[in-house]
Amino acid sequence: MDITLLDASLLIIAGLFAGFINTLAGSGSLITLPLLMFLGLSPHQANATNRVAIFVQNVVAVRNFKQQGLINYKSSLFLVIPALIGSVIGASIAININEEILKLFIGSLLFVMFFVILLKPDKWVKNQAGQVNEKPAFWQIVIFFFIGLYGGFIQAGVGFFLLAGLVLGVGYDLIKANAIKVFIVLTYTALALGLFIYSGQVNFLYGLILAIGNASGAFIASKYAQQIGVKFIRNILLATVFVAGIKVLFL
Repeated sequence: MDITLLDASLLIIAGLFAGFINTLAGSGSLITLPLLMFLGLSPHQANATNRVAIFVQNVVAVRNFKQQGLINYKSSLFLVIPALIGSVIGASIAININEEILKLFIGSLLFVMFFVILLKPDKWVKNQAGQVNEKPAFWQIVIFFFIGLYGGFIQAGVGFFLLAGLVLGVGYDLIKANAIKVFIVLTYTALALGLFIYSGQVNFLYGLILAIGNASGAFIASKYAQQIGVKFIRNILLATVFVAGIKVLFL
């Protein structure tokens, strides 16, 4: 599939915003997933191709967070492993699901996440940071399994669920939770992406161009995570998600 200069520019700009948002909080794929569909990819191809950019974005973010001493690979394994198992099941469902059902799910998800973002649940999560003891428990494993299942299936919005789980369920402060979040996403995305590549649903040209933007946004966010926030792009995200939801479902 050929790509125009305009399409490539849109992918890079959207990827920049998405990489920034994904690294600091989540929901950046709510911008890139519908954009890929608008540019002519099927729901299956868009869902699969988006993972290329997510993978590259999180390689950059994990590297920067690791250099800042915010990621301990060994202590994160009890969260990574259930998420990995869940992601394999989720990706397998996404690969084989009926295309119209997937399109309906994506469109509905956009509207649901619009109201989630509008209600600012992240503010409540931030207020709870550090109030839960960091002790591995069976219910934590179950939670991260289902987060991985969702992430493997659709990815969009998974960042908030991970952030909530890491802050409320595990007890990390917000900065460390962001770092562990991108590490978890990197590990399960690598596995899920392999399944999508095997299924033949990945458009590498679109995915790699999008990845340029995602990686740039992730670099900026992870490098300066303690100095910046995402408030100034929240309204842009809300407007984009709302319009995209209408487009996917009704146009």
